[in-house]
Amino acid sequence: MRSSLAPGIKLITSFSRDSWYRGFTLFLTFLFYTSYHLSRKPISIVKSELHRNCSNVVRPLNFTGSNNETWCDWAPFDQDNYQTLFGALDNSFLVAYAIGMFFSGIFGERLSLRYYLTAGMLLSGFFTSLVGLGFYWNIHNIWFYVFAQAMNGLVQTTGWPAVVSCVGNWFGKGKRGLIMGVWNSHTSVGNILGSLIAGVFVSSAWGLSFIVPGIIIGVMGVICFFFLVEKPEDVNCSLPQHHCEQDPNLDSTANEEIFGSPSHSLANGSIPVEPANEEPKAIGFVAALRIPGVVEFSLCLLFAKLVSYTFLYWLPLYIANVAHFDAKAAGDLSTLFDLGGIFGGILAGVVSDYTGGRATSCCVMLIAAAPMLFVYNRIGEYGLGTTIGMLLLCGGLVNGPYALITTAVAADLGTHESLRGNSKALSTVTAIIDGTGSIGAALGPLLAGLISPTGWNNVFYMLITADILACLFLSRLVYKEVRGWCGFYTRMRGFKEI
Repeated sequence: MRSSLAPGIKLITSFSRDSWYRGFTLFLTFLFYTSYHLSRKPISIVKSELHRNCSNVVRPLNFTGSNNETWCDWAPFDQDNYQTLFGALDNSFLVAYAIGMFFSGIFGERLSLRYYLTAGMLLSGFFTSLVGLGFYWNIHNIWFYVFAQAMNGLVQTTGWPAVVSCVGNWFGKGKRGLIMGVWNSHTSVGNILGSLIAGVFVSSAWGLSFIVPGIIIGVMGVICFFFLVEKPEDVNCSLPQHHCEQDPNLDSTANEEIFGSPSHSLANGSIPVEPANEEPKAIGFVAALRIPGVVEFSLCLLFAKLVSYTFLYWLPLYIANVAHFDAKAAGDLSTLFDLGGIFGGILAGVVSDYTGGRATSCCVMLIAAAPMLFVYNRIGEYGLGTTIGMLLLCGGLVNGPYALITTAVAADLGTHESLRGNSKALSTVTAIIDGTGSIGAALGPLLAGLISPTGWNNVFYMLITADILACLFLSRLVYKEVRGWCGFYTRMRGFKEI
């Protein structure tokens, strides 16, 4: 009697070779960018250890210092300007990241993604660990930490354009919002793991809070070198379908209104189109800006990322100061914001796939986030349950639009039909969108550092204002999406509106 095939083998063989490679690439890039964010998080956890309330700390028996107020702090963060110094550390990373991102996409289009990611992760591991070595080398010069943070910000720009380009090469437009919504949870997973790992060492030897994540991202760089497959054609897999065929009887208004008419773009000569028998060339920075929708989503992300990164860098300190938790407990609680961000990103992706309204999905969540931030600031300190609930809710509403724009929207624009299958635009478009957003990421923690001495209420007013501005930049795209749903179609160039 012939034995039946084992259930596990049946499951394995039920997936095609293409599916296995796509799943493997998605999993690898998830791990890679998780390690990028994991290595960014320790600074926010360690802040509350570098400057503490020494009156609540038991003085060691062998302590010989004389300053009773700051004896437990780490110089130079033991002075009254410690918040300004923390802001300098944040912004040395974020400003370098924002500047480097605009160039990173250009390099990413022209270099091997595998080599580019490998080099970026190895260098990021080195500079992350360098900050932690300052603890063991007993370094108290602010410029040492500023330099290490700035260099880390610069090399971290290798990550996002490269992983989005790689995923965009393997996955078509269908269900892109859902797939990338789930995949983009690497940002929150990295933040959570980074917080937990840093929290293990922060009270005993905070240098390890940086060194351990540095080692992890370095190991990921080695794995990238040996296993990443950049394109389906490299392993003889089928190419993805970036643009779904449309019913000729239906007007493709939604795409034309939001992303512009292909004939319009080509008529203006704004986007270079390569003949089918030639290797596509990378498009220029200006040509990428001319893809309709890039500017609006980029400016929206500037303010959305301002809010998200202010929470990333200042939330543990806010919880420690306002809710009076210790450094480890504040770091652990701050991970709930990122946990909420995972569900928010997936929800935004699913809704935008179902409705076809990327801009509207973002705008609705941003509108809901503004009053929730106000409520959290008012009631977040009144109990652990309230804090947990508000952190989850605010995390979902703040990070949902941020996740959607940096993944599905960027991939849509970078593989827009007017490019005629030229995937070389994807990394540049991704870099422009995320680079503009990174300007906001740099401004948010800087403004928080300047405003927080006047009171945390003012910091939250700044965040609410940023949310409202993010909505305003999407207003034109939302209006056109709603008109498309209601049956109103704008005219093509040279034709009157119906």
